[in-house]
Amino acid sequence: MAIDYQARLDALLEQSEADIVAIVPGENMVYFTGLHFHISERPIIGLYSKEGLSFIIPELEVTKLDVRPDLEARRFAWSDQQGYYPAFLDAAVNLEMVERTLAMDGQTMRVFEWLAFKKAGISSRNGVDIGRLLLTMRARKADDEVANMKKAIEISEDALEATIAWAKPGMTEREIAEKLTSEMTERGSQGIAFMLVLTGEKSGLPHGNTGDRVWGEDEFLLIDFGAKYNDYPADITRTFCVGEPTDQMKAMYDAVYKANKAAREFAKPGVTCEEVDRVARQVIDDAGLGEYFIHRLGHGLGLSVHELPNIVEGDKTVLEPGMVFTIEPGVYIPQVGGVRIEDNVVVTEDGIDVMTSYPREL
Repeated sequence: MAIDYQARLDALLEQSEADIVAIVPGENMVYFTGLHFHISERPIIGLYSKEGLSFIIPELEVTKLDVRPDLEARRFAWSDQQGYYPAFLDAAVNLEMVERTLAMDGQTMRVFEWLAFKKAGISSRNGVDIGRLLLTMRARKADDEVANMKKAIEISEDALEATIAWAKPGMTEREIAEKLTSEMTERGSQGIAFMLVLTGEKSGLPHGNTGDRVWGEDEFLLIDFGAKYNDYPADITRTFCVGEPTDQMKAMYDAVYKANKAAREFAKPGVTCEEVDRVARQVIDDAGLGEYFIHRLGHGLGLSVHELPNIVEGDKTVLEPGMVFTIEPGVYIPQVGGVRIEDNVVVTEDGIDVMTSYPREL
C-alpha cells in the first residue's frame, strides 16, 4: 500500500501551528518522507512549509532525492569543501525563516544544527519544540504498519523456537544471542531491533549486557529481542529455566505470568495507560513482590522500539484503536535473577489483538 507522505506532512504542519517544520534523519524522517539517511557529522534537515518540502543536504546525499520525484523537494546542497553553514543561510533567506516560526524536534535535533540555524538568523523566539507532537502523530498505526510488525513478530518467534530447541546449559549468553540472530536473519529479518540474553543472577538486571557468562542448570535464561521488517520491530521477552527452579523462582514467575495475563485481559480502547499499569502492578503487589517491579508496564512500539504510548502510572493517555504497545511486567531480585514476560499488542475497536503467541508458561 502506497503511503501518502504529503498528507502526513500537511497534517504535521497544521498541528504544529508553525510556518515551517524541521525534521532530521531518524524515525521521524522515515515516517514523514520515507527517506533513510545515515546520521553523521554532516547535517541533513528536511524543511516543510506551505511552499513545499526543502532539504539542507550534503552533495553526496542528493541522489536519494533524485530517485524520489514524488517529494518535489527543493535542495540547498553543500559540499565538504564549502561546509554546511552557507546552505543553512541560503535556506533561511530563500524560505524567509527569520520572520517565521520554526517547529523542530527537541529530542532529535542536535545542538550544532540548532546553532547553525541561530547563526543564520533564527532566534529562539522563532523556535517551537514539537518532539511530543511527532510521537503522538506516530502513535496510531495504519494497517500496513501493524502488518509489518506482525511479520517481524512471526520471524522472531520462529527463530526463538529454533534457538531454544538448540540451547542448553553450558552455553554462554553470547553464543545464544548469536544463534538467535542467525535464525532471525535466515527467516528474513532486516536488522535486529533489540537483543538481550541474560542468565542466572544477571537476569535480574532489566537492561544488563549480554556477555560470556555461562548458563547453568536450574537458572533463569531471559531473552529480550526482536527482528525488524520494513523498518518495523518486534520486541518480545520470554524467561526460561532448564532443571528445577526453586520455590522462590516459581513464585516470581507465577506473579509475572498472572500480571501479564491480567493486563492483556484488561486493556481496551477507552481505558488509560496508567490503569493498565495498575492492574498488572496490583497482581505483583499482592504476591508480595511489588518492590521488585521497578519499571513501567510497557511502551509504544513502532518505527522506534520505544515510543508512545507509555503504559505507566501518571500517564492518563486514553488508549485508542491503532495504538501498539508492549505489556512486559517483570520482577528482579538481586543475587537471584529476574523474570519478564513481554507481549506486543495493538488496540482494536473493542479490545486488543495480542500479536505475540509464543508460550508464556515457564
